[in-house]
Amino acid sequence: MLYVIGLGPGGRSEMTYEAVEALQKAEVIVGYTTYIRLIKEFITDKEVVTTGMKQEIDRCQKAIDIALTGKEVAVVSSGDAGVYGMAGLILELVSKMAEPIEVKVIPGITASIGGAALLGAPLMNDFCHISLSDLMTPWEMIEKRLQAAAAGDFVICLYNPRSKGRPKHLAKALAIIKEYKGGATIVGLAKDVGRKDEATIITTIDELDENDVDMTTVVLIGNKETFVSNGLMVTPRGYQL
Repeated sequence: MLYVIGLGPGGRSEMTYEAVEALQKAEVIVGYTTYIRLIKEFITDKEVVTTGMKQEIDRCQKAIDIALTGKEVAVVSSGDAGVYGMAGLILELVSKMAEPIEVKVIPGITASIGGAALLGAPLMNDFCHISLSDLMTPWEMIEKRLQAAAAGDFVICLYNPRSKGRPKHLAKALAIIKEYKGGATIVGLAKDVGRKDEATIITTIDELDENDVDMTTVVLIGNKETFVSNGLMVTPRGYQL
């Protein structure tokens, strides 16, 4: 069996029971070095295979190769394995095998969901996820998705919003969104969700300070109905009160 596990933010309290059970069953744990550190309490008696950044294909292939020997293997991702995680890549690789192995995807709390709970209730109406990383998706396509989501007044959750290699992507994205939603639109920042440096900021598109945003931040941009009450971000569902 090959488990693909979403660890959530990384603390035991934010993991599902199913994720904990799968980690306990697994004989071999495969993951990015940072994720392995998050689950060190579960892997004292396990074989561990780690790789660095940008080695996702190699990492997943190693996990499959080990599973083919008959061992129980767990591939781990922070957040949810099916939201910019390893689930899709594992299933793509398995789909090319002559005799596919059994794969079980185990969900976890993704950054937008964890961040939304800290910020209040910003995701109560239709929302979407858009990654600002152009490593896999051309920036031209990202711009089209931003325009479509903003034109439809979705609540927009931005992943990979700003890094040293992509310092201007967030500013470009906000400029596109502002054209449709306006500069007074409420924005919530959730940083290091579930970890020791966890922090939130509620601001607007016009007032957002880009220095508050990095790769561990998820940016939640409200729709035209989103408001702030008692320090919390709220998007109405549409109930008549």
